Amino acid sequence: MTQENRKGIEFYAEAMDHLARCENSLDKIEAHALINAEGSVAERQAKAKLAAADARLERDLAKAQVERVRAKLRMIESAIMAQATAAKMVQAEMKL
Repeated sequence: MTQENRKGIEFYAEAMDHLARCENSLDKIEAHALINAEGSVAERQAKAKLAAADARLERDLAKAQVERVRAKLRMIESAIMAQATAAKMVQAEMKL
């Protein structure tokens, strides 16, 4: 379980790194599209949002991956705590 937890922490770090890169890419695409767009402010914002749609999807998928890894880590940590509790109970029963 502890080894799985270590792997999970590595996966979490990788997922966070990917998320940061996706957010950076999204920000750049939106900014460039907003600068290059013509029209009113609302039109330029809408064009920038459309131009960045794929990057936004990639960012959202990266966020979902981070949440999945985080949930898995919580499950592993709960299992480790349950095992520790069970071991303490067995140890206490052996003293009786």
